[in-house]
Amino acid sequence: MIPLLDLKLQYRKLQREIDTAVAEVLADTRFIQGPNVGQFESEVAGYLGVKHAISCNSGSDALHMALLACGIGGNDEVITTPFSFAATAEAIGHTGATAVFVDIDPVTFNITAESIEAAITPKTRAILPVHIFGQAADMLAICRLARQHDLFVIEDCAQSFGARIAHKHTGSFGHAACFSFFPSKNLGGYGDGGLFTTDSDDLAEQFSLFKNHGSKIRNQHQVVGWNSRLDELQAAILRVKLRHVDKFNQQRISAAKHYTRMLDPLPAQTPQQADDLSHVFHQYTILTRSRTRMIDELKKKHIGHAVYYPMPLPDQKAFSCMSRSSDLRNTNAVCRQCLSLPIFPEISKTQIETVANTIRQVYAD
Repeated sequence: MIPLLDLKLQYRKLQREIDTAVAEVLADTRFIQGPNVGQFESEVAGYLGVKHAISCNSGSDALHMALLACGIGGNDEVITTPFSFAATAEAIGHTGATAVFVDIDPVTFNITAESIEAAITPKTRAILPVHIFGQAADMLAICRLARQHDLFVIEDCAQSFGARIAHKHTGSFGHAACFSFFPSKNLGGYGDGGLFTTDSDDLAEQFSLFKNHGSKIRNQHQVVGWNSRLDELQAAILRVKLRHVDKFNQQRISAAKHYTRMLDPLPAQTPQQADDLSHVFHQYTILTRSRTRMIDELKKKHIGHAVYYPMPLPDQKAFSCMSRSSDLRNTNAVCRQCLSLPIFPEISKTQIETVANTIRQVYAD
């Protein structure tokens, strides 16, 4: 069996460091707001090159509270991608704002400045690009457009930890950014966790209030907030894994290159990377018109796979009444053809070759 993701291999590599870090937390017994949380926030802020990095309970919470910190509410519109996990749209819906879905680029699967500009109206308050599958969106063009129209930019970096544009990390371009530390992510914990980043003191203060019951001083509550804290055990684990994330990302990139070599010159479209926009391959996703046959063959060989994502967000029942969208022909085509293959830092060349040869066989039949 070749799994889509194997977390056991990474734990075995880091077991001594992680077990030591966890044991220290258990011995210390400061499980909420302990020293590792503050240390992790400082270390990850330095890594990403941002002024403020504020941890929270999940990437979903980070997106929701980031929008609220920017003042997004009931009469506002937020332009975003239709090709993402539901949390992107959920966050907009929780504020009462309207999600405006624009079409994606058929090569990078990201929304572009051109598609965003065509959807801007007097109600538009923010742009929420997603660096899908670890491929950086064109933040230079998006931020330039946002400045012209006085719009907030909130980056969804759930899948792009460690990706760069030139020499700058995703999560450091917009007014704010949000990360997920779900276990499958490039920097993943052993439970839920999230992060909000910004260079704005005002946004950092607002977010900090929302995540901690609306309180800065114990038993004094300025706003209605949430209980959304990263726990100490997760912070300790993430501090260990942060030290290794660049190496793990490089291993993902090397695996992706081997996949692409093995799948050339099949009709399947393999991931492509735009100039100066890095890709850290949270997923290795191909496009194929033979997806059903391919999935059947992968199942026979006990090879992990997934379809991210089979349906555009505005077609989901949950979001149909809180959104509007333009022509999504690229998105619809990608949803019909996308297929994600096994990728993780420790995947072997032999495993990649087994997957690729299975795909090649589908086209040979």
